[in-house]
Amino acid sequence: QVQLVESGGGLVQAGGSLRLSCAASGSISNINAMGWYRQAPGKQRLLVATITSAGSTFYADSVKGRFTISRDNAKNTVYLQMNSLKPEDTAVYYCAASYTWPAVGPEGYNYWGQGTQVTVSS
Repeated sequence: QVQLVESGGGLVQAGGSLRLSCAASGSISNINAMGWYRQAPGKQRLLVATITSAGSTFYADSVKGRFTISRDNAKNTVYLQMNSLKPEDTAVYYCAASYTWPAVGPEGYNYWGQGTQVTVSS
């Protein structure tokens, strides 16, 4: 089992920044990819960014150039630095972990955090 705990969400004005953290614990040695998803009210859960065990990163087009995913292996923590935030970035952000790569869609991830709310005001 893997436990994921997100933190760092909050309310920010458009153009501002936030950094989300996802602390992983448990049987994490076989995790091949970590991802951030987001879900706005009434909408599907969508991929924001992923980072593989090899350090490769992938981003949704909507966040390229504004968001950066990174990890600290010593702390078993994955981060999502979000800059130039827009109102359309408002959503609950979820951290996810997958044993396999590529992990196709939300179904490709084995574990999920509880989510953290990000609200961007205009």
